[in-house]
Amino acid sequence: MRVITGEAKGRRLRPVPGNVTRPITDRVKGALFNILGERVVGASVLDLFAGTGSVGIEALSRGAQQAVFVEQDKRALHTIRENLHATHLRERAVIIPRDVFDYLARLKPEEKFDIIYVAPPQYRGLWARTLRALDRKTPLTPQGVVIVQIFPKEYEPLALTNLVLTDQRRYGSTLLCFYELADAEESASAPPH
Repeated sequence: MRVITGEAKGRRLRPVPGNVTRPITDRVKGALFNILGERVVGASVLDLFAGTGSVGIEALSRGAQQAVFVEQDKRALHTIRENLHATHLRERAVIIPRDVFDYLARLKPEEKFDIIYVAPPQYRGLWARTLRALDRKTPLTPQGVVIVQIFPKEYEPLALTNLVLTDQRRYGSTLLCFYELADAEESASAPPH
């Protein structure tokens, strides 16, 4: 596991000891950031269930303005700090040692992110619960995107009010689901006046 591109390119990232996390593979991470492209530059990124911090760190390396890492596991928090130190990206990082749902419940309406990455432990329904919480709070900028990393068999269509599924990409045993604000989707497809 390493940083693929940007100012920390090639830096190795430590895994979280044990099996509490399921880090994104370099192949999937590379594909994800190819899809995001220039959206990352100057972006505010929220990495939920941050684990190793790999996605937020990749975003920072590629020019994100800030990354907020939300994680409650002590071993994972220690790993995130070590990885930020090793990549020299700590200055633009905020680490929140808290439960994701508690964090989302306390978010202020003015707190918005361009990219929100959700990679919870598998088979506990946490991805759907997180998306519903994000749907209620909508802490996305108008052109923002929520990306959920799940095992393909976990996927089910969700009845959401403010978020809409815009894309899905499967890479072996990993499925990435992309959600955007419903009104942003409508305005993007609306004919010009």
